[in-house]
Amino acid sequence: MDVVNTIGRRKSAVARIFVREGKGNILINGKDYKNYFPTQVLQYEVERPLVLVNAIEKYDIQVSVDGGGVNGQAQAVKMAIARAVITINGEDRKVIKANGLLTRDAREVERKKPGHPKARKRFQFSKR
Repeated sequence: MDVVNTIGRRKSAVARIFVREGKGNILINGKDYKNYFPTQVLQYEVERPLVLVNAIEKYDIQVSVDGGGVNGQAQAVKMAIARAVITINGEDRKVIKANGLLTRDAREVERKKPGHPKARKRFQFSKR
């Protein structure tokens, strides 16, 4: 198997990953993913596509992620891994698609408007 390269995005986070056969090591920006994402929820997000196809210890994954916060980064990595798993084995597409891992969540923060405290919030109206 050659190296598989895919990309995942969420909010303003972008994750570029390289997948090759190995022992299950996942490095994110040079750190182990359990150190990079300290909470169990974020670690679960990253592992989810591999757990669904029983490939948690089949591949070594090297991730370069930037932009956004930790939650957006974890979801960007999840999407990139899901895309890579499908590139490697097309038969896994049904399982991954059924769990909603291929859908790009395009929701972004709406910009703040001038004359308002936030994007849609208004200052209190006073008649007199």
